[in-house]
Amino acid sequence: MATTTAGQRREQAKRDYDAFLASCPTRELLSTLTDKWAALVIAALADGPQRHSELARRIAGVSQKMLTQTLRTLERDGLLTRTVTASVPARVDYALTPLGHDLFPVMVAIKTWAEAHMDRVFQARAEYDARP
Repeated sequence: MATTTAGQRREQAKRDYDAFLASCPTRELLSTLTDKWAALVIAALADGPQRHSELARRIAGVSQKMLTQTLRTLERDGLLTRTVTASVPARVDYALTPLGHDLFPVMVAIKTWAEAHMDRVFQARAEYDARP
């Protein structure tokens, strides 16, 4: 078995999680995190645990199917928890995990940036579309 130097191990670690490489698993995570519904769910859950119906009302335009799919994906990735409370009917709450709370400032910064710069984006789009 060949030994590796510390420098080689650092280089291997960089290659293991380099999103520019096609085989890097971070690409799948980036795909999830850049989904508009995921960003909005994470932002909405920052206010505390919420039920599916509360999230559906808060996030205009999301279908029940897409919301359910997004919640499952975020739960699988460890960003939120799903808690079922025994009652009639059963109560299901979704909340951010510590990992989700860690991600929250990044997601909110992107959301805030988009809201603050939308006028400039519209202007850039209009200028681009007006080109011959």
